[in-house]
Amino acid sequence: MARLSSSDRKKQILEVATELFGRHGFDGVTTRQVADAAGITEAMVFRHFPTKDDLYWEVLSAKSAPDEVKKRLEARLHDDVEPMEMFTAIALYVLNRNLQDPAKSRLLLFSALENHRLSQRFFKTYMSEWYELLAGYIRRQIEEGRFRNVDPLLAARGFVGMVFHHYLVQELFGANKYQTYDIEEVARTMASLWLTGICCETEHDHPSSHRTTVPAHDTEQSVPVPKRV
Repeated sequence: MARLSSSDRKKQILEVATELFGRHGFDGVTTRQVADAAGITEAMVFRHFPTKDDLYWEVLSAKSAPDEVKKRLEARLHDDVEPMEMFTAIALYVLNRNLQDPAKSRLLLFSALENHRLSQRFFKTYMSEWYELLAGYIRRQIEEGRFRNVDPLLAARGFVGMVFHHYLVQELFGANKYQTYDIEEVARTMASLWLTGICCETEHDHPSSHRTTVPAHDTEQSVPVPKRV
C-alpha cells in the first residue's frame, strides 16, 4: 500500500468510488470493493468516510458546479442581457457540462432511484439555488412585460428540463448512434422554442428581439438525416 498524505488518500478513494458508483450505482458497490480497488483496507475508507452515505455524498458534492460559476451566472442574470442570448448560453453550459462529465448524470440518476435521502439533499443543497437564480431572471422579465405571467420557478425547471432531456436521449439512451446534432444549434433551438412559448404577444411580433435568424441553407445543413437501423 503506497504511502500518501491524508488529503491525497482521500482524493484517491473519491476517484475510485466515483468510477465504481458511476458504473454500478449506490446499491451495486460496497465499501470493501472501493477499498480493494484503491489497494487499501476497508478500515482506511471508514477513516475518511464514516459511512457509505458519507462517501457517496462526497462523490456527488465533487460533481457540483464550482461557486465561481454560480457567481458568474448570478452576475450575468442581473445584466441587461437579451433573453435569447441568456438562454442559449445557459443551454450550452448545461449540455457542455454533462458531455464533459457524463458520470455526474449517472450518479444523480442512481441516487434518485436508490438513495432518495442523498438525492433530496443534493437538490436542496446545490440544484435549488440554480433554479432560484433563473427563476429570479424570469420573474423580472414578467414584471417588465416581456414574459407571460407564469410561475417563474416552474418555467425555469421547464427550460432546464428540456435541455437535459435532450442530453439524456442523446448520450445515455444512445440516440447519438443514429442521429447527431451540433451542440450550439441545439442550444439555440431549445432557447428559441422555449422563448416562443413564454414571451408575450408583443414580443412575438418582434422576433428579432429574442430570436436568432438562421439562413435557410444553414438550417438545412444542420438538420441531420438519421441512420436507418
